[in-house]
This record gives sequence, C-alpha cells and structure tokens, in this order.
Amino acid sequence: MQRARALLAFCCLILSTMGTPSADFCSHILHTNVKPGFPKTIETNNPEVRKAARLSVERFNNCTNDIFLFKESHISKALVQIVKGLKYMLDVQIARTICKKNKHPNLDNCDFQTNHTLKQTLSCYSEVWVIPWLQKFEVPVLQCH
Repeated sequence: MQRARALLAFCCLILSTMGTPSADFCSHILHTNVKPGFPKTIETNNPEVRKAARLSVERFNNCTNDIFLFKESHISKALVQIVKGLKYMLDVQIARTICKKNKHPNLDNCDFQTNHTLKQTLSCYSEVWVIPWLQKFEVPVLQCH
C-alpha cells in the first residue's frame, strides 16, 4: 500500500511539473468527430466517389439481363472508411440509358431513357473497396430496389 501511495505521489509530481496542456489541445482531442477506422462523410461530387459509383453501376450491368445499360443518375450519400484500402459506402440512384449492352458503349456517352415505358430508376446501396496501390477494386455489396 505504501508503494502505491509513493507511486501515485511521484506521478502527481511529474504531471504538475510538466504543466497543463493548452485548452486548444484538450478541446481538439475531446471534441474531434474523426475517429480512425470509422466511416466519414465525403462530398458526393468527389471524383473518387464518382468512380466508386461507376464501379457499382458496372457491376449491376454485369449482373442483370436487362438489354439496356444503367448509369448513375444521382449520388445522395457517400461515406468513406479507411480499411485495407478505402471502403466507399454509397446511396446511389441509377437509371436505364438508351445504350444497349451488346454495343458496349462508354457510359459517359449514354443518355438516360426518355421513352416512358422503358424509363426505370432504382435506388441502390453499394460498398466499394478500393486498394489503389494494387489497382484493385471490389464491389462486395450491391442492393438495388
């Protein structure tokens, strides 16, 4: 018990001689909203977010039997998380284009469907993992309705 008191007294002495951290320092540590490993909101018009959305759409197009290609029409929410690379979590609306799959055009040159009977929009949630230093990407989660 005597040793514990002596150690506590020694620690208090050391802390008191070191001075107190500035208020800015404590405020920064206690009130920060950025936590390592936690998802962080990112702008939906960020070029990397737009690339991740396009990867999601390409996966959707490869998984469906629709004769027309779909393209992202609106990104409503984007989060990014640092994991083994970057994990993008996106809420994206995708819409049917006038481009047919068998012609494999560049999606940038595809206009959205204007024909009322062919027009279709879906809301999707996707997760895109990007490992830039390996030039690797994966879309493990894609849910559209």
